Amino acid sequence: MDKILVSPNPHLHSKTTTSVLMRDVVIALLPAVIVSVVFYGWKELLVLAVSVLSCVLIEYLITRYCLKKASTVGDWSAIVTGVLLALNLPPTTPWWVVFTGALVAIGVAKMTFGGLGQNVFNPALVGRVFLLISFPTYMTHWEIPQGLFGVDAVSGATPLGAIKEGLMQGATVPDLMAQHGYSYSQMLFANIGGSAGEACAIAILIGFVYLLVRKVIKPWITLSILVTVAVVSCIFNMADPAQFTGPLFNLLTGGLLLGACFMATDYVTSPMSTKGGIIFGVGIGFITLMIRYFGSYPEGMSFAILIMNSTVPLLNKWFHQKKYGRA
Repeated sequence: MDKILVSPNPHLHSKTTTSVLMRDVVIALLPAVIVSVVFYGWKELLVLAVSVLSCVLIEYLITRYCLKKASTVGDWSAIVTGVLLALNLPPTTPWWVVFTGALVAIGVAKMTFGGLGQNVFNPALVGRVFLLISFPTYMTHWEIPQGLFGVDAVSGATPLGAIKEGLMQGATVPDLMAQHGYSYSQMLFANIGGSAGEACAIAILIGFVYLLVRKVIKPWITLSILVTVAVVSCIFNMADPAQFTGPLFNLLTGGLLLGACFMATDYVTSPMSTKGGIIFGVGIGFITLMIRYFGSYPEGMSFAILIMNSTVPLLNKWFHQKKYGRA
């Protein structure tokens, strides 16, 4: 009798489960994973393997031996966290730094809140930001892929970093774009430096379309982020094109697309209502640009998402979904 569950109707049945949703996210990430391995070779494959295996192992050990519960690794959420964490790191990240990020992502950001469904902040981003603050040397060492399978890769700054540094030295945006040879087609098909997940914007967009087709996510959060970034950066760029980068540059550089398509849309750490999701996305887009334009970090997507994660309880309180059966 202890196993009988009593709850009010309606009793809705669906084939959609947590593991099914998480597997779809992994499938959607495969294009970005494949491109990153093709560009960066065995180093990126090692980062992916260490990140995923560490996340799965840490969650298994915590649930079985600390919480004394059945293992939850079968829901695939730890695998999703591992893949996202790896795609947010430079391909040259040492294995022990990757493991530390996985420990923080799963052990601190996820399991200390009670596990999947109860965490306030996106675990992969918490791990990434922790590593950025703790190991800035490793987290800002970038390689520019010069060919397939990572051959002849050379070290260099990301486009965001190069522009930021150049502006501080008195150069202008158009001059810096010409000096470094940045082109939007290059950023769209094969980025020129950055984390592994930034290797190809097209790959991320393919995964995003897959999630929409499978109805895993709704487009409102992602679209509100992209539209906000485009509009705000257009205003700043029109006001002073010498000091502020334009819409296409901001949309195609940094972790903006990866964050907008895969991390801001996380079920647990994003608002439940459409209105709340739009406000959530607008906030992420605006904060990202403020950090890029006026902050000390060239990239602000991770910080913006985590800041807006903290507002989700308020957004859920202010903007309710219609209750089932209500007009």
